[in-house]
Amino acid sequence: MLWDIFCTVIDNHGDLGVCWRLSAELARRGEQVRLWVDDASALAWMAPQGQAGVTVLPWLSPLPADRLASLAPADVLVEAFGCEIDAGLLARHRALRPEQPRVWINLEYLSAEAWVERCHALPSPVMNGPAAGWTKWFFYPGFTPATGGLMREPGVADEPTPEWRLDQRQRLGAQAQHCLVSLFCYEPPALPALLARWQTEGQAGQPVHLLVMPGRPAAAVRAVQAEPPAFAEGTDWLRLAWPEAVPQAEFDRTLRACDLNFVRGEDSVVRALWAGRALVWHIYPQDDEAHRDKLGAFLDWLDAPPSLRQFHEVWNGLSAAPLPPIDLPEWQACVQAARAKLLAQSDLVTQLLRFCTEKR
Repeated sequence: MLWDIFCTVIDNHGDLGVCWRLSAELARRGEQVRLWVDDASALAWMAPQGQAGVTVLPWLSPLPADRLASLAPADVLVEAFGCEIDAGLLARHRALRPEQPRVWINLEYLSAEAWVERCHALPSPVMNGPAAGWTKWFFYPGFTPATGGLMREPGVADEPTPEWRLDQRQRLGAQAQHCLVSLFCYEPPALPALLARWQTEGQAGQPVHLLVMPGRPAAAVRAVQAEPPAFAEGTDWLRLAWPEAVPQAEFDRTLRACDLNFVRGEDSVVRALWAGRALVWHIYPQDDEAHRDKLGAFLDWLDAPPSLRQFHEVWNGLSAAPLPPIDLPEWQACVQAARAKLLAQSDLVTQLLRFCTEKR
């Protein structure tokens, strides 16, 4: 099938990250994909080699008439995360195949809340505009068999060998005695307390090698360093590394090599689950506090032990309590049990292909 996937980059490139993974995996399975995006600049580091079968197109509003006139009709339209498809493009699709509506998917945000199961795969009749009379289908990624599942490429959830992890950790600059940690976050209020703890005692008596990801995580750590008391970057207990932005596959490998992963948003928490290492999720904060319920539902699904639940609440600014100790063995066992549940379910692309084939 020919797919048109539409993406608006809001902030932090998470939307584009998900859409690129979806586009690339569809193409790897033999589909043809046109990815329409209003700002594709992040693909220069996210996917520098591109992907055969994926064409990236600039999403202008409105689309130029000459672009519309030469456009072959797609079989599937995917609006990612509630963005609106250009009316001219819908009219072009309808004019070319008036008797055959497109399969129109509204790919929604990820949540573990119970209502996702009730809303997944529900139809929404289009009442006006050039696509009036068509049906839009809501497709919800999720953590249970009654949802659309999660993105999962072949091999991404395989447990690496000890030799692979040792080689990868050395490449990342960590020594054998280090606790290797990746930090990918927004501006967590508990970050100063965590860095101060690691600076004086490491992680349970083990030196920490901290990979501070570029962008907002690096800015957040620099802000802590700028505040008194003085923050020493290279103590016996804490070493900071400042990696550059890397392609998605390299980011996934980094998570698999680490002992603990701090992740944020939607895409990276899924990658951290597949990595099977202890994780802490900085959920995207929302003004209406909706993230509080989303985080609670995720921790319920994860069957998080009390220490992991409390750490999440403090890390996300939902509790003023002190940060609890990090129990790496217990947290990793929790994540690996969750990964085993997910591996027994169909992945998102398999479900999406099946759904769209049936609706055609």
